Amino acid sequence: MSRHFIMATALTFASFAAVSAAETTDYTSLVNPFVGTTNFGTTNPGAVMPNGMMSVVPFNVMGSDTNVYDKDARWWSTPYEFHNKFFTGYAHGSLSGVGCPDMGSLLTIATTGQLDPDYHNYGTPYSDEKAEPGYYTVHLSKYDILTEVTATMRTSAERYTFPGGPGNILINLGQGLTNESGATVRRVSDTEIEGSKLLGTFCYNPQKVFPIYFVMRVSKKPSASGYWKMQPEMTGVEAEWTPDNGKYKIYTEYGRELSGDDIGYWFSYSDLKPQEQIEVRMGISFVSVANARENLDKEQGSLSFDQIRTAAHDKWNADLGRIRVNGGSDQQQHVFYTAIYHSLIHPNILNDINGQYPLMESFGEGTVTDGHNRYTVFSLWDTYRNVHQLLTMVYPERQADMLTSMIDMSKEGGWLPKWELYGRETFTMEGDPAIPVIIDSYRKGLTDFDMDAAYSAMVKSATTKGADNPMRPDIDPYLSKGYIPLGMYAGDNSGDNSVSHALEYYVADNALAWLAEQRGDKKLASELRKRAKGYANYYSKESGTLRPINKDGSFLSPFNPRQGENFEPVPGFHEGSAWNYTFFVPHDVEGLARLMGGKKKFVDKLQMVFDEGLYDPANEPDIAYPYLFSRFKGEEWRTQQQVDRLLKKYFTTNPDGIPGNDDTGTMSAWAVFSMMGFYPDCPGEPFYTLTSPVFDSVEIDTPQGTLTISADRESPDAIFIDSMQLGGKPLNSHRISHSDLVGGKTLKFNLKNNHK
Repeated sequence: MSRHFIMATALTFASFAAVSAAETTDYTSLVNPFVGTTNFGTTNPGAVMPNGMMSVVPFNVMGSDTNVYDKDARWWSTPYEFHNKFFTGYAHGSLSGVGCPDMGSLLTIATTGQLDPDYHNYGTPYSDEKAEPGYYTVHLSKYDILTEVTATMRTSAERYTFPGGPGNILINLGQGLTNESGATVRRVSDTEIEGSKLLGTFCYNPQKVFPIYFVMRVSKKPSASGYWKMQPEMTGVEAEWTPDNGKYKIYTEYGRELSGDDIGYWFSYSDLKPQEQIEVRMGISFVSVANARENLDKEQGSLSFDQIRTAAHDKWNADLGRIRVNGGSDQQQHVFYTAIYHSLIHPNILNDINGQYPLMESFGEGTVTDGHNRYTVFSLWDTYRNVHQLLTMVYPERQADMLTSMIDMSKEGGWLPKWELYGRETFTMEGDPAIPVIIDSYRKGLTDFDMDAAYSAMVKSATTKGADNPMRPDIDPYLSKGYIPLGMYAGDNSGDNSVSHALEYYVADNALAWLAEQRGDKKLASELRKRAKGYANYYSKESGTLRPINKDGSFLSPFNPRQGENFEPVPGFHEGSAWNYTFFVPHDVEGLARLMGGKKKFVDKLQMVFDEGLYDPANEPDIAYPYLFSRFKGEEWRTQQQVDRLLKKYFTTNPDGIPGNDDTGTMSAWAVFSMMGFYPDCPGEPFYTLTSPVFDSVEIDTPQGTLTISADRESPDAIFIDSMQLGGKPLNSHRISHSDLVGGKTLKFNLKNNHK
């Protein structure tokens, strides 16, 4: 009880401090939601609350050389791309910074003139696009309609200002990013409809589908309304659209529900006044239509559009204001707060306002306890490296619920999540990433969860043989040989990624070894520590890199360690080359250096990776590379130099201002930590590597109180650390524990112009 009281008091203090600061500073004005909306960043400028279930996102994916909607013209994993300028509706419930298509459905749009529900016809160019946290607006050129959208945690509000005359509100239930198109819609009253739509096929792979339920209301009774359905001749996969065969069947007198693969509902208004506004309100749920309605009723009630927008703004401002910076350029402040914004979108809540949520990979619903939330969209191969560390430090009440969510998933579905999506496991990417997330948070003081269940689930995935282990299907040779040979294939159908898989297992097993030791399981701890050193099997003196191993124990030959640098398939490695993975041994950097011949050879080789452009800032395995220099005394300046260079080159306020896929906030979290002056260098271990901060001062609200980081510079461009003080005392190490950092309260850097 004492621990709980202290934790609650600290969280209350941190929240109060953030709100107090937010009263005087509008941090949302420093956020640009258009950052990352091109260059495959896959963010979007839509309206969403922090970690909210609902997002309202402009849908504009199309062929690049035509104004015809075509989501399959290329690999679209977001409803929105900055350079496309052809609007086909607002999607409700979309993903941010995800590299695979899914969600992005329930498309609403307003039109003028005669009703035409054919999406090939009703799309429109647009202008005057603006966005801020919790709000988005755009003018539809074809119709002279001003559109505005905002959101609560589980609902949306849309406001359409018409030019006058006849107008329409449409909801298209057939289109979206997902390949699943089955839906049902039912008329409830003149102004309300309800229904559901199937989602799924993440990454275009056959996955278990899941429904999204919705209730939608319009603010004005229509002159007429009804359903539409695509004509049968357009449903064949070989069918091509033409103006003659692209018509829909419109139902005006039909009064029952309608189901199908390409259906929708329309509301028409015969004589709107100039500048008349019609609002659309929608609630969603992943449990039931009744819950979607309850979400809508309780979260919006009688609130006006502007009141909902203001509440969204205030919530974002309070969350952003938990970290306060001074100094740096205007652009750097915009980059920083935009990165925090993107780091607070996923994971997002899954439970409805009554607490219900769909159980993981099983029938039925669960219910969270009052004051807590169930979370989803655990893109853990990405976020286990830094997003969860940011949440643990600054938003611990959310991270605590995320830990409980993951552990409860193991109770419901049998396993901890790997890449979970709305109660379904996609098995995307590598490793066993929930293990280091849970242990990392536990070692930093978040302990109020069922650790017995967590430990049991971790041991299960670390020891169960491959035939019965969906988390580690290639574990058998890993257990017997200490490595995974070529010829083993991933559960997500991504190919032969043996080295990538094993490297991730080493990190997870290193984290679990510590916990096993703490719980008195010394035999398992010893075995796990031994396993975690297995990376040495892959080191080839000939190539100077980690190298795939054949089934007979020989190294793959011929072998080009640069193959894969452009994301082309390469044996043994996933989404990268051997150079992107060779230094990914964060739990034993010194041991890897010994394999390479010592400190100098390690540092020279790592520097070569940067000098020859072999470092990929847009993918996870090597994003911590800049911080590895600081493990060796006298080489810390290289970390400071590279972090400064990478921030300036790849993180900007432009639409391409993220180096690539944001991966549910992972790239953004890299920028947040790096700009503050420290980075979590090994998932599962409560340590940070220090670097020079971008700002003159940073104040971070943590459960232990406010951590203040400051920098005195020899000149405005000084980036090299001359000396440091923690809590007023000299600090000589560039690696620091979490408890020492937050307990020290103040961290001061003295920066000079050169490193000599």
